[in-house]
Amino acid sequence: MSVTDWYAHKSLENGMYWIQERFYESGNRANIWLIRGSHQDVLIDAGLGLRSLPEYINAKGLLGDDAKRKNPLLAIGTHVHFDHSGGLHQFQQVGVHEAEVDALANGDNFETVTWLSDREVVEDPSPGWTARQYRVKAVQPTHILQEGDVINLGDRQLTVLHMPGHSRGSICLHDKDNKILFSGDVVYDGSMIDWLPYSAVGDYVRSCQRLVEMVDKEEVEQVMPGHYNAFGAKRLHRLASTYISSAGTCHRLTTCAVKSVASLALRASNSCCACS
Repeated sequence: MSVTDWYAHKSLENGMYWIQERFYESGNRANIWLIRGSHQDVLIDAGLGLRSLPEYINAKGLLGDDAKRKNPLLAIGTHVHFDHSGGLHQFQQVGVHEAEVDALANGDNFETVTWLSDREVVEDPSPGWTARQYRVKAVQPTHILQEGDVINLGDRQLTVLHMPGHSRGSICLHDKDNKILFSGDVVYDGSMIDWLPYSAVGDYVRSCQRLVEMVDKEEVEQVMPGHYNAFGAKRLHRLASTYISSAGTCHRLTTCAVKSVASLALRASNSCCACS
């Protein structure tokens, strides 16, 4: 299968593209966002990395004729979970929050929550491929991101917002001028996952409070999430508010129990992968 068949994309307004892996049929299939700037192009998240994403982007001409006059494409992981970070090793420039640098640099498949099954990948990316072979490949980030960092694309800027809870290094990228929030897995139109190894309910509540404040201050009009469809400010306010109101003592106790089981299962799964 050609790499151009492995991915699909749509052109959006404001110099943006949506990219997705066609043959990864799972709720974990991540949205990949490509944003073109006058001096710098940025990719937000990189999928599983089963086929060459740079090759697809180049083959489809998504960076345009002026790509050679710019800095190399900067690939930013909103966090290091496998469905977002698996393809980061394919890029020259890679950015991730400082809290997750070591996990990515070491290829830590526990913190990257590498959990993939054969039934989710409906076409083999290469002959004889099996899910148990899959690992997040280590890559040393070139850009270590912190709260408040501004990524200058020339004609637009993306501000890094550290929003832990789903993972300890989860970030959103905020295009203030266009009031667009690239939210990763901090928030999407579905149930927020707060029971993974480095999740933290208290952090998640504070991050959601921050999202509510951004809506109240009219700083966000459109959310481009890590999964599922884009949505607007009202939906963002509702999703964040609902999580805050639900995160009481009962929720925290249940989450703690599920987190323990998930951590044990993940360690066992990765041990099996390492021995295979």
